[in-house]
Amino acid sequence: MRMLKVDTIGNTRKKILEQFSDLTVLPEVVELEEGIGRIVYEDIFSPFDVPEFNRSTVDGYAVVSKDTFGVSESLPVFLDVIDSVEMGKVAEKDLKTGQAIYVPTGGMIPKGADGMIMIEYVENLDKNTIAVYRTVAPGEGIIFKGEDIRSKELLIKKGKKLSPQDIGAIAAMGINQIKVFQKPRVAIISTGDEIVPPGERVKFGQIRDINTYSLGALIENLGGTITQRLLIADDFNLIKEKLDKVLDNNHIVLISGGSSVGLKDVTAKVIDDLGEPGVFVHGLAVKPGKPTIIGKVKNKAVFGLPGHPVSAMIICRIIVGFLINRMISGENIEDVYLEAISKENIHSSPGKETYQMVELIREDGKVYAQPIYGKSGSISTLIHADGFIRINQNTEGVNKGDKVWVIRL
Repeated sequence: MRMLKVDTIGNTRKKILEQFSDLTVLPEVVELEEGIGRIVYEDIFSPFDVPEFNRSTVDGYAVVSKDTFGVSESLPVFLDVIDSVEMGKVAEKDLKTGQAIYVPTGGMIPKGADGMIMIEYVENLDKNTIAVYRTVAPGEGIIFKGEDIRSKELLIKKGKKLSPQDIGAIAAMGINQIKVFQKPRVAIISTGDEIVPPGERVKFGQIRDINTYSLGALIENLGGTITQRLLIADDFNLIKEKLDKVLDNNHIVLISGGSSVGLKDVTAKVIDDLGEPGVFVHGLAVKPGKPTIIGKVKNKAVFGLPGHPVSAMIICRIIVGFLINRMISGENIEDVYLEAISKENIHSSPGKETYQMVELIREDGKVYAQPIYGKSGSISTLIHADGFIRINQNTEGVNKGDKVWVIRL
């Protein structure tokens, strides 16, 4: 039996960057409401100042601040009310010393005013006169033109994944269409004589397809789009035919199962038969996921993932996710980790980078990582897992109470 020559995760990622440096996606323009979660293709700059005029942040009266210096509850200042500003309307009158103009929250500040006195600190003596019982500092209660965002200021940086608050900020700029990276097109092939679709009757000895759906959902979450989901028997010619066909319309193809060195594991040979350079990684120094395959055919990426669901999900997250991030941002994006405390001692495999599925538990205001043990084919492990932790290959494990960093699925 042929043995696997394993690569570290770091070395594998370097090879991916070298092999797929020109595997990119084109931009597309989408409506703003379709932009959530998409990756911005180019820097977005503010076309104007925000706010576009001096605006009140309180409900009250615009004043000349020096008119209020030294006033108190026992020694108020009396001001003439000369006008009021309506929401959405221009302030028509200029303010002079000794005068005040009513302005609602968000209303335009009239020229000549440099402060707002909240209505709580004002007494209306009659319809044209107010008593002010509190000093107003220059600039108080006002957000000035351009104070929030300056014209031509960088608003959203290229490569950023758009959040709900980003969408709101872009809308405030009057922008209703944005240029984003297209989603990398991904096809998934699950191999195995024993695999059947979820809706079909399962004969004794067969199992329902899991990976096509779990991996598809993960790819969508990572920013890709699934174009095809195929179930194929362990037949060399059939797998080769289907892979050759789907490569024409996709950037990435995932083959689940058939990645080890058993008699019926043909993924590596299929990839090599379809063209140069073929397989350039076969085996990772990790647990789980050692028999992973990575190849290049027709300038497209082909990943042979383990058949066991847990192994397939972890490898997809740390390897395929790495390439997708590179394609849709043009940069090498590091994983986002969540800090937690290990609930138990966790052992690792010597000489291998170990990934351990964990469940996040909140207790006494702290977040704990509870390891979930089970074989890599266990479905229950996936159900309860919130993510996984990485244990360095030169580390014996993690002690109970140690700080750990959880990669969310």
